[in-house]
Amino acid sequence: MLNKNDFDLWADGYDIAVGISDEENTYPFAGYRDVLGNIFHAIMEKPNATVLDIGFGTGTLTTKLYEHGCSIYGQDFSSGMIELASGKMPGSHLYQGDFTKGLVEPLRNQCRQEAGDEWDDEELYFVADELRSAFPNITFRQISYCAGILTLTR
Repeated sequence: MLNKNDFDLWADGYDIAVGISDEENTYPFAGYRDVLGNIFHAIMEKPNATVLDIGFGTGTLTTKLYEHGCSIYGQDFSSGMIELASGKMPGSHLYQGDFTKGLVEPLRNQCRQEAGDEWDDEELYFVADELRSAFPNITFRQISYCAGILTLTR
């Protein structure tokens, strides 16, 4: 598994590597462009959306959203990736931190403020099948053999 230092070293060539993997339909980025396109279109349905992107990398998706008027908040553990993304989105709020340890404090405070009374201090992780009993309208659309979009509607 790649660690922070590996991603820092990979940052300059990351977008090229992702593009090649997606174009050649190989692991781990097969379907990457389609997934990002679908997410982009879903977010664009809400004017002036506020976006929280965990693991935004070089900002491929978030930069497009930023250019279309979205407010961008993000957390990534690679300072190299953050440096590249920050240059593309000077008005964004990007923070370094390892998500396995939770959100960094500025993002946690922002999310808590936005969520208001709905904020839950417990972190829970699910897969689609586990959520279906509580959310019968949840869908998973497979984009490639290693990518897809999970949609939860109210």
